[in-house]
Amino acid sequence: MLTRKQRDLLEFINRRMQRDGVPPSFDEMKDALDLRSKSGIHRLITALEERGFIRRLAHRARAIEIVKMPDAMKDGGFAPRVIEGDRTDPPAGAMAVQASAARELPVMGQIAAGVPIEAISQVASHVAVPEQMLGTGGNHYALEVKGDSMIDAGINDGDIVVIEEGSTADNGDIIVALVEDHEATLKRLRRKGNMIALEAANPAYETRVFRSDQVKVQGKLVGLIRTY
Repeated sequence: MLTRKQRDLLEFINRRMQRDGVPPSFDEMKDALDLRSKSGIHRLITALEERGFIRRLAHRARAIEIVKMPDAMKDGGFAPRVIEGDRTDPPAGAMAVQASAARELPVMGQIAAGVPIEAISQVASHVAVPEQMLGTGGNHYALEVKGDSMIDAGINDGDIVVIEEGSTADNGDIIVALVEDHEATLKRLRRKGNMIALEAANPAYETRVFRSDQVKVQGKLVGLIRTY
């Protein structure tokens, strides 16, 4: 079941691909749906992909494959097609589909994807996570996301994020940051000299900058679980 906006975007992409042979740009999608920012388009594209209507092809700009159309929209002669570049099926480097064991991880309450909230230390529940998501080593825990500051990274309010525990991270990693020993937040890490920037993935939120001694890395994002 699609929302009206999701259906409108899918129809627009399909019309443009049938007419021009290439998908529209995000700016064109934003204008066609009369949205104020491209972040709304990112959310709609993500929703269509998760529902199996489209597929984005990695490492190719504006490369979108329409996989299917809703039953009510099939009379126009729709046929799936791939735009811009060849692809292998399955994509190169894709994880093989196979049975996988699951591990129970503690859900340590909520983590703010927005304004930081109080530090988290209590186990609220447990969640089963596929072993393949966890890699070969290290301790892991899970957190429920509260807020929308990371939506352009595909992290929505209510998602469960899987965190690999650790005190180090690379520039660009999405981390659990403990700010001044009492506030925890989920943000992208940027380092410059003796300063640390905690960067949101939503233009509505400002990047927050701290001295390095004010921020402690509590772990980095390795997976995400979403329930509908």
